[in-house]
Amino acid sequence: MTAAIEIHEVAKRFQARGSQAAFTALEGIDLSIYDGEFVCLLGPSGCGKSTLLHLIAGFELPSEGAIRFRGSPIAGPSAERGVVFQSELAVFPWLTVERNVEYGLRMRRVPREERAKTVADVLDLVGLSTHRNKLPRELSGGMKQRVQIARVLANDPDCLLMDEPYGALDAQTRMRLQDELTRIWQATKKTIVFVTHDVGEAVYLADRIAVLTDGPAAKIKKIVQVDIDRPRDRSNPAMVELARSLTNELHHGSTAHGAA
Repeated sequence: MTAAIEIHEVAKRFQARGSQAAFTALEGIDLSIYDGEFVCLLGPSGCGKSTLLHLIAGFELPSEGAIRFRGSPIAGPSAERGVVFQSELAVFPWLTVERNVEYGLRMRRVPREERAKTVADVLDLVGLSTHRNKLPRELSGGMKQRVQIARVLANDPDCLLMDEPYGALDAQTRMRLQDELTRIWQATKKTIVFVTHDVGEAVYLADRIAVLTDGPAAKIKKIVQVDIDRPRDRSNPAMVELARSLTNELHHGSTAHGAA
C-alpha cells in the first residue's frame, strides 16, 4: 500500500504562558497512514490527539521531526486535507445548507454549473438533499455535522481529518452518524484520520487504532489492527472483547502515569 501520510519522530512543544519553560505535548511520534485507510487516534482527553491532527492539517508545524503528505512536507493547510471540527460553530449560521456546502467552491471560483452538480451530489451522499434550503438553526446537531462533512467533501480532498466530530452528540445520533460515515468512506474511498476518546467508536470505525499515552510528552503506545469484517455489529463478541481490552489498557496506563 502507498502511504498517504508519513509521520517521523515528531515532537510538538508549546511555550507555556508566563514561563520560559516549554510544554511538550507530543514526543517521538512515528506513524504511516495509507491510501483509503480509516485510522483512529485514541486516547484520554488532553493527551495530544487533536494536536497531532492539527499538525497533519498544517495548522501547526512540528517542533522536531517531519510530516509528509504524498511525499511532500506539510508546510501549512491545504485543500487536499479537509478538516471536520467538533463544534457546530464551523457551520455558517447565516447561510442555508446548500450555500454552506457551496462556500468553498465559490471561493475557488468554480463555474456555477459545476458547483450545482457537486453540491447536489454531495447533499445526496450525506442525506441532506431535502434540507438544502434550511438554515443551521433549523437543523439538529447531527444534521449540522453532516453539513460540515458535506462542505469538506464538496472540495474533494484526498484526506478527511476529523477532530472528535461526534463528541457533543447524544449516543443514538452518534451511532447513526458513525454508520453514515462508514457508508460515505466506503463510497468515496477517502483516507480518514479520526480523533476520539471513545473506545467503542474507534473499534467500530477504524481499520487501525493508534493508541496514545497520557500527556505531557505523549507517544503512540501501540497500533491495533481491527481485523473485523464490515459491516460491523456492535454486539459482535470480537468487537466487545477488543473494546474491553483497549479500555483496560487505557485505564491502567492512565493510573500508572498518574502514580509516577
